[in-house]
Amino acid sequence: MGWWLRLCWGLLVVIMLEGGHADGREVTYDGRSLIINGQRQILLSGSIHYPRSTPQMWPSLIAKAKEGGLDVIQTYVFWNLHEPNPGQYVFSGNYDLVQFIKEIQKQGLYVSLRIGPFIESEWNYGGFPFWLHDVPDIVYRSDNEPFKIENEYQNIEPAFHEKGPSYVLWAAKMAVGLQTGVPWVMCKQQDAPDPVINACNGLRCGETFAGPNSPNKPSIWTENWTSNYQVYGKEPIIRSAEDIAFHVALFIARNGSFVNYYMYHGGTNFGRTSSSYVVTAYYDQAPLDEYGLIRQPKWGHLKELHAAIKLCSTTLLQGTQTKFPLGTQQEAIVFEENTGGCSAFLINNDTNNNTIVQFRKTSFQLPPKSISILPDCKKVAFNTAMVNIKFNNRIMTPVQTFDSANCWKEFNDVIVNFRDTSLKSNGLLEQTSTTKDKSDYLWYTLR
Repeated sequence: MGWWLRLCWGLLVVIMLEGGHADGREVTYDGRSLIINGQRQILLSGSIHYPRSTPQMWPSLIAKAKEGGLDVIQTYVFWNLHEPNPGQYVFSGNYDLVQFIKEIQKQGLYVSLRIGPFIESEWNYGGFPFWLHDVPDIVYRSDNEPFKIENEYQNIEPAFHEKGPSYVLWAAKMAVGLQTGVPWVMCKQQDAPDPVINACNGLRCGETFAGPNSPNKPSIWTENWTSNYQVYGKEPIIRSAEDIAFHVALFIARNGSFVNYYMYHGGTNFGRTSSSYVVTAYYDQAPLDEYGLIRQPKWGHLKELHAAIKLCSTTLLQGTQTKFPLGTQQEAIVFEENTGGCSAFLINNDTNNNTIVQFRKTSFQLPPKSISILPDCKKVAFNTAMVNIKFNNRIMTPVQTFDSANCWKEFNDVIVNFRDTSLKSNGLLEQTSTTKDKSDYLWYTLR
């Protein structure tokens, strides 16, 4: 039986190191947050894809993510790497998912595992192994017996008419029926059936997310894009540290409890793994660049944001939320506990002007398009627009030059004569059916 009959979407796997032993903790949720061992949690997560880096890099990447204030590492599982041919499994080298998860465990973080197996992710065939192409009667991404897998399905669900909703219901029932003991999530699927959690992807989920489709589900942001993937011929897409911080703070202020940065480290699309036109460097503008180097001020500014959020976490999760205006484009969101705990988010939506607001008989100056976080409702611990970290530069030093004829080698393709070809046809052949994805190239000769 192939994976396409068994697994879909994503789940939160919690593994921690306690006293030298792996500890599988109970994970549930309520309408406020995920609950780990009976405790509500605000979780800050970052995507690091194991095959887009090397095993030698994993400890450093995870350590920098932890130092940056993250609690969770999120990754896809890349089916076409792990089962290149039916029944042939590969879990070694860059593909050693188990070792990657053990390293996360070793450093005391949680794992958010996006099983897919359709992952999109600007990955070749969206993570599908090519041999699915030859499964009889298969229809991808539909309620079709040979094909039962998915990710980010709502984008294309209407194209399958009545087969789309029935497929969503089947997938949710199948996933929950596996009894993994941890919550399941469907990102970008607003009608995710109970008890599967619907989640948001995008740049501004604090503004665009319609919210959980049930009062018993928490508000989750599965992909907060730290920049975007780059395609050949286009300039890199830059997203500022200030903009990312603003929208994370806004999402948390509006009862969000799980934010994942996509990507926290993008890494490298090795070989032929990237989808069409996507460059080798993946999300190089992330807090950790393609090589795992810290990119400032993005990494440091977000670290300060995370620290401020964690100062508020108990009050955010246990307190009562109130909202009220501070001006025409200004707002306060306040959380208060019966025990006296108080945390506030002072929001300035004016993109052009500094604004002075009055909050609890005190004046606060808010820079344009910013949020000030007051963990005690008195003193500002962090403002999203006030960056205290200096920009750094990546310096690249040549280690080898190709200025000698000895550094170059010539390769010649053999162009066969028509009479000597082993495969003849009266018409053009469909490329992938002919090459079986062993090459991007197919020579034609004709007469």
